Amino acid sequence: MKNIISIITLITVTLISTVCYAETDKIVVQLTRDNENYGHRKAFFQIDKVLTEIGEKNLKIVVVAYEDGIHALTQNSRTSTMLTKLANKGVTFKACKISMNAWELTEDDFPLEVEFVSAGAPEMIRRQLAGYKYWKP
Repeated sequence: MKNIISIITLITVTLISTVCYAETDKIVVQLTRDNENYGHRKAFFQIDKVLTEIGEKNLKIVVVAYEDGIHALTQNSRTSTMLTKLANKGVTFKACKISMNAWELTEDDFPLEVEFVSAGAPEMIRRQLAGYKYWKP
C-alpha cells in the first residue's frame, strides 16, 4: 500500500511539474543601474540562479541594458565572463544604441553575444506587450 501511495505521489508531482513548465516563460530584464556595489555582477548571478532553479529550457530571458547598465555588456567589464556563460545558457543580451552614443561606445566595445537595439526603453515595452514578464534584479 505504501508503494502504491508513493508511486501515485510521484506521478502527481511529475504531472504538476510538467503542467507548470509546459511552455517556456519569457522574461525581460531591465538593466539600468550602475555597477556600484557590484550591481551588474549581482544581477547576472541572480539570472544564473533563476536559470539553475527553474531550468534553462523553461525560460527565455532577454536582458535589455541602457543608461548606466550599458557598461555591464562591454567586453572589458567585470561581467564579461558571466555574460558569455549566460549567453551559452540561452540568455539574449540587447544594448541600447542611444546609451552607447551617450557613453561614446561602439559595437566593437561589446562581445559577439550582444545584439543592438535602437532604444532600450521602447524595447522593454515591446517585449512586455509581446507577453514577456518584467524583472529588474
